Amino acid sequence: MMIESQSPYCFTRIRAVYSQLSIKEKTVAKYILDHPDKIIHSTISQIAEDLNVADATVFRLCKRLGFKGYQAMKIALASEMTSPMNDIHETISLDDDEGTIAEKIFKANIRTLEDTLQIIDGKQFKKAVEALTKARKVDFYGSGGSGAIAMDANHKFMRSGLLTSCYTDAHLQIMSASQLTNQDVVVCISHSGASKDILDSVDVAKASGATIIGITHFAKTPLTAKADISLLTVSEETEFRSEALASRLAQLSIIDALFVNVSVKLQDKLKPSLRKMRAAISLKRI
Repeated sequence: MMIESQSPYCFTRIRAVYSQLSIKEKTVAKYILDHPDKIIHSTISQIAEDLNVADATVFRLCKRLGFKGYQAMKIALASEMTSPMNDIHETISLDDDEGTIAEKIFKANIRTLEDTLQIIDGKQFKKAVEALTKARKVDFYGSGGSGAIAMDANHKFMRSGLLTSCYTDAHLQIMSASQLTNQDVVVCISHSGASKDILDSVDVAKASGATIIGITHFAKTPLTAKADISLLTVSEETEFRSEALASRLAQLSIIDALFVNVSVKLQDKLKPSLRKMRAAISLKRI
């Protein structure tokens, strides 16, 4: 069951934004991860004094994690500590053999999916399903690695009976965006949420009246600010694997979940569409 945006999962939120924190914020974040028991029994001033940082630094980190303040974070942290945590994330070592590396990658992927499921906002997800279900046309935009996710999304949603397109070229994205209407939806996929090409296309699509669904990283991004609906992912960066690479499975899973939900709601349109598509594909078989 998807959670609401104010649910706890403090550890997950810290891992999601850690690489984007300032040096002092990282000091506080690491202290929270290493000594959660001390956090829940200390005031904000005590923590700030122990770490030689300003109270404002601790408060600012709490806000970046999505909490109203230090007390709200303490409550979330205490709640999370009542359930034992199994930290399956392990750093890949140069001494690891092939099988060990493969096992660590599989476990990291599982962690990414579990963490993303924890922070998905159920209300935002429902709004996304409703927007897609009612859409006249759905465009999928993505550049670079996100372009592959956008193509996969289009490949799936073509089966729904909806009119769909996918654009990974910046010029085609912005051209298509200019032709959209208030009956259309654009799904923008960008891990960083800061791709200028994607953001430019979003501006044009919004000016055309289209609804924007952004699939991006948990930390606040320019895409989150511009999107009407935001679906967020969580992933950790390691020495041999960037956050963007690790987030792909979470992005694909969000797309899968959207597609199945839309398919359930559009059964009458989906069934004839699937029959036609299967008949056409059969021509490609010997």
